[in-house]
Amino acid sequence: MEYRTMGRLGWQVSEVGYGMWGIGGGPGGFTGWDYDTAPGCLDEAVELGCNFFDTAWVYGRGVSEQLLGALLRRHPDRRLYVATKIPPRNREWPPGPHDTLDDVFPAAHIREYTEHSLKNLGVDRIDLMQFHVWEDRWAADERWQEAIAELKSDGLIDGVGISVNRWEPANCLRALDTGLIDVIQVIYNIFDQAPEDELFARAQRDGIGIIARVPFDEGGLTGTLTADTVWPEGDWRGTYFGPENLGPTVARAERLKELLPEGMTLPELSLRFILEHPAVSTVIPGMRRSAHVRANLGVSDARPLPAGLVESLRAHRWDRTPTAWSQ
Repeated sequence: MEYRTMGRLGWQVSEVGYGMWGIGGGPGGFTGWDYDTAPGCLDEAVELGCNFFDTAWVYGRGVSEQLLGALLRRHPDRRLYVATKIPPRNREWPPGPHDTLDDVFPAAHIREYTEHSLKNLGVDRIDLMQFHVWEDRWAADERWQEAIAELKSDGLIDGVGISVNRWEPANCLRALDTGLIDVIQVIYNIFDQAPEDELFARAQRDGIGIIARVPFDEGGLTGTLTADTVWPEGDWRGTYFGPENLGPTVARAERLKELLPEGMTLPELSLRFILEHPAVSTVIPGMRRSAHVRANLGVSDARPLPAGLVESLRAHRWDRTPTAWSQ
């Protein structure tokens, strides 16, 4: 496992981290979670060198955080970095166009859910607390700034981050102007290359850590979807991969397969493309099976992709705008 610096925080984090939405289960997420299998997957990740784990209260309504807390207690000799997120008070992902800071992140709510996360994790301090949604029109509001400053002064959190809304990578630049945001979590993959336009250069200039999420476009970049793929009731991918998105995603993935070097899978290519960018501190694929843990973390051992292949992948950029189904 190779390690990278998490911006000005200075942490040395595994360049392949662990995204814990899928194993958290619960309503509004992925189906197929297995709470009996999850601890073994997490343990294996630690043994393979993973030291960065990204969770959120909403993943299983605290269950994912509890799984991570148990992992910390099983490995007290390892320095494992914990990142979690404050849910929006109105439970809207992303915020609506007229939602105010009071609707989404009032100061009391920020404090309340930090305390919930501390309890679920069983820790006294959280390495990285993130806002789970964001609108830059709130950036200058001193109330969230004061709430975060108080949490820091009380020793409850270390770093502060924002998980940027889907397909809106620039919707955080004014928040960065405050100097209070240490890390941005953003969707970045072969299809979604827009963070390279503004965000990454700003991050490199100002020492902002970058967490690349959704490396496989919710499964579209695994190469396993077909035009007939369906998901169980309650799985949000059934909405994401509706008629407008499933067909074009499958077609684009098939074209990408033509570029695969011999012996390389599309998921491996997807992760290696992300890690080519020096602004990325860590990428956090979701992993619910041991085989996925080994395959994804093993990518860190690979040599860089040929420059010509990286340029060919840039032609597969797919710029999209948020819609009712994209969340």
